[in-house]
Amino acid sequence: MKHQPSLPLDDEAYAGLQKSAREHLWMHFTRMSSYDHGDVPIIVKGDGAYIWDAKGRKYLDALAGLFVSQVGHGRTELAEAAAAQAKELAFFPLWSYAHPSAIELAERVANYAPGDLNRVFFTSGGGEAVETAWKLAKNYFKLTGKPMKHKVISRAVAYHGTTQGALSITGLPALKAQFEPLVPSTFRVPNTNFYRAPERFQGGTDQDLEDFGRWAADEIAVAIENEGPETVAAVFLEPVQNAGGCFPPPPGYFQRVREICDEYDVLLVSDEVICAFGRLGHMFAAERYGYQPDMITCAKGITSGYAPLGAMIASDRLMEPFLEGQASFAHGYTFGGHPVSTAVALANLDIFEREGLNRHVLDNQDAFRATLEKLKDLPIVGDVRGDGYFYGIELVKDKATKETFNEPESEKLLRGFLSKALYESGLYCRADDRGDPVIQLSPPLICGQEHFDEMEQKLRSVLEVAGTKL
Repeated sequence: MKHQPSLPLDDEAYAGLQKSAREHLWMHFTRMSSYDHGDVPIIVKGDGAYIWDAKGRKYLDALAGLFVSQVGHGRTELAEAAAAQAKELAFFPLWSYAHPSAIELAERVANYAPGDLNRVFFTSGGGEAVETAWKLAKNYFKLTGKPMKHKVISRAVAYHGTTQGALSITGLPALKAQFEPLVPSTFRVPNTNFYRAPERFQGGTDQDLEDFGRWAADEIAVAIENEGPETVAAVFLEPVQNAGGCFPPPPGYFQRVREICDEYDVLLVSDEVICAFGRLGHMFAAERYGYQPDMITCAKGITSGYAPLGAMIASDRLMEPFLEGQASFAHGYTFGGHPVSTAVALANLDIFEREGLNRHVLDNQDAFRATLEKLKDLPIVGDVRGDGYFYGIELVKDKATKETFNEPESEKLLRGFLSKALYESGLYCRADDRGDPVIQLSPPLICGQEHFDEMEQKLRSVLEVAGTKL
């Protein structure tokens, strides 16, 4: 992790990349017109908590790629694990056959998972894991004599993926509009954004927070009753909701949700695509908050992004109907459980254990929070919230009233100024307005106080200017 990149690229090589990018590369979630009169940012190197672009400029990766690079960049042992596996067995599908690295990883993941979540179904990524969980929920209830149970409940402003099913579960209407009609039978309940909680919970006490959590959980019961318990299959919840800017669960929230799911025979799916594998200081976030899901969906940090991989982890109970007769779960992906990816995941988990990364997060999370909370002295910063190494900073127009920015103002603030200014300051993070405008931070788990200070200083310099822009 000590090598220095051979940068910058020469002018000819740089110009060639820019030309090819504009003519051929369709980037994800990107306004392609943004680069009509400007260069496409091209990242070419990574080392530890830092990345470099093709011009040789250095940036602190305060988003871990996209909530992914848990162990940091440039870990040669992960590349070596991939190469060693590729030499032995580069590819074979898990369709009625197995291979050693998938078997070993399934056992290891199951041993990390809480309770009886012992069955691991590998996918290529997080959206596929969510898709798998919904299909399993419907299939399970059909096999156990409850064929009407097919509906899903999720939270407002929540993001669960981009496939047709996962996007249907997603609670972001603007993100869904251009792809409708989507899969029917999904319904929304309130999220746990305490900063925007109803006025009756704004007394400023711990009891208010607990009461808000109880109310938000009870709204799930209301939704189940409204749809008919005989029709509801599952509730999909992130431990800390990402979209909207990191909403942690209030005390007792997940315990009440578990009670509701048990009462109505509804499966609780913990969507941990972001929150698993150390992001909150545990292999699985359900452990941090003390609840037992029926399924966990995960991806991202399982390989620290060195190879694509996701998983749906199910309880033994959900596997039981598929262990008899001619039943099978008629679902799968060509690259789910790819031998190179599972080999990389095993090496990645070795790093977790050898370097004590979960313990590192727990030991440093309070310092991370305290450093970011220094920004609350800025007029534009309304709230700093999150857990572990996963935070959102909500930006407001009026701090006293919590007034947010309207759509044109948010467009001007985030896309017209913040995204570019943060990048130019040497900080890679995310300015997002899928809910209220926020800046999201999710650094590699190897980061410490010097990285926290750098984040705070760069954010402060940019946000001080942002406050004068509107």
